[in-house]
Amino acid sequence: MRVLVSCANGSGTSLMMKKSVEKALSQLGFTITNIHHCAISEGKSTASQYDVVFCPMNFLAMFDNAKQKGITVIGVKNVMSAKEIMERVAATDLKEKFK
Repeated sequence: MRVLVSCANGSGTSLMMKKSVEKALSQLGFTITNIHHCAISEGKSTASQYDVVFCPMNFLAMFDNAKQKGITVIGVKNVMSAKEIMERVAATDLKEKFK
């Protein structure tokens, strides 16, 4: 699975969220083939190259084009919480697509 983690500036928050996403997806049994963290500006233009996008909740609307192309976009409140990420992934169809 190709994973994109995006935040406002692409440095602090997305890096912390990337680690939480890796932990959560690993615990759920997903295989990550590529994971990248970046700023929203880059994320919006490259989201279609990924299978799933993670971002803070307040940036969800910025990935509407990716959603329309079938990319799973997941908003997260607590970027450090692997538990929350696991719950949000469970509410999607990713298990059917990638297990």
